[in-house]
Amino acid sequence: MVRTLAYTGLRWGEVIALRVRDLDLARGRLDVRRAYVDIDGQLVEGKPKTHQSRSVPLPAALRDELGALVAGRDRDALVFTAPEGGPLRVGNFRQRVWTPAVKAAGLDGFTIHGLRHTAASLYISACTPPKVVQRVLGHASVVMTMDLYGHLYPDEMDTWAARLNEVAGQSGVWPERGQNDGSEATRAEVGR
Repeated sequence: MVRTLAYTGLRWGEVIALRVRDLDLARGRLDVRRAYVDIDGQLVEGKPKTHQSRSVPLPAALRDELGALVAGRDRDALVFTAPEGGPLRVGNFRQRVWTPAVKAAGLDGFTIHGLRHTAASLYISACTPPKVVQRVLGHASVVMTMDLYGHLYPDEMDTWAARLNEVAGQSGVWPERGQNDGSEATRAEVGR
């Protein structure tokens, strides 16, 4: 489950609501259709945070692990469950599993939600376009994604300025006059 959170960017309520039928292992996708929300101590199943279903890619290694985990299980079964069955509760998981593991690894302060940021960072490190990162994370807009993670994209302003210069020089686009149609009149205007 921890690797699923780290490689997919799912929210806690989304990962604990995953059902076997939400995994399309042949296609390498995980469909986020629902989420649990804790309301006054009761877990209530509903729509994801943005009320939009989404499809998230699964890396091959994670696909294999999830395939082994759900093999032979009912399509309506939860993928990840509490020891007694049923959905996991974040407080119990944090106290019994997460905090001891994080302390043992020397990562005090690392949160479960931090795995969502890990996924975003991994996607950005792989040069994933912001619009794709937005869709994977289920953000309402790419503006939100860039506000949160824009600083992780490399600053390549000089590279892009050089490419712009190449394109402008080859395409016949003249900023002050519009498109260059190659005519004598256009060449005369440019020469002014």
